[in-house]
Amino acid sequence: MKNWEAAYLAGIIDGEGTVTLTRMHENEYRRPCITIASTDKELLDYIQTLTGGTITKKKNYKPDIHKNSYSLMIKKKDTVFYLLRKISNFLRIEKKKQRALLILENYEKVTPRNGKYSHDLLQKKLAFEEQFFQI
Repeated sequence: MKNWEAAYLAGIIDGEGTVTLTRMHENEYRRPCITIASTDKELLDYIQTLTGGTITKKKNYKPDIHKNSYSLMIKKKDTVFYLLRKISNFLRIEKKKQRALLILENYEKVTPRNGKYSHDLLQKKLAFEEQFFQI
C-alpha cells in the first residue's frame, strides 16, 4: 500500500469508519476489526481492493427516503494489523488513533496464539478490553 493510499484510507476511517474490538461468535473474546459504512458502494469496492474484507448491504427500512447503505468489515487479524500500522500516523481523530495504537502495542501481548488463557493472562485481556472501550 502506497503512502497516499494509506492517508486516503485513514481519512475515510476518520470520517466513516471504526476501529474496534468485536466478537465474531458469542462465546469468544474480542478481536480487532475495522469497519467502514457508506452509501457509496463504489468507494467500498475500491477500498476492498486495497484491504480485502467483506461488504454487506444494510437493511433499508425506508427506501423511498434513504439511500441503500453498505458496510465493509475487515476482520482478518494480519490484515487489520497491517492496515493499522500503515494508517495510524495519518489518523486525525484522536480517539481512533489512540485505539489503533493501543491495539498495535498491546493486543498480541494479552492474546495467546492457541487461544488458551491462564488466569493471569485472562485478567490482562479483560483489563485491556476495558481500557480500550474507555477511549
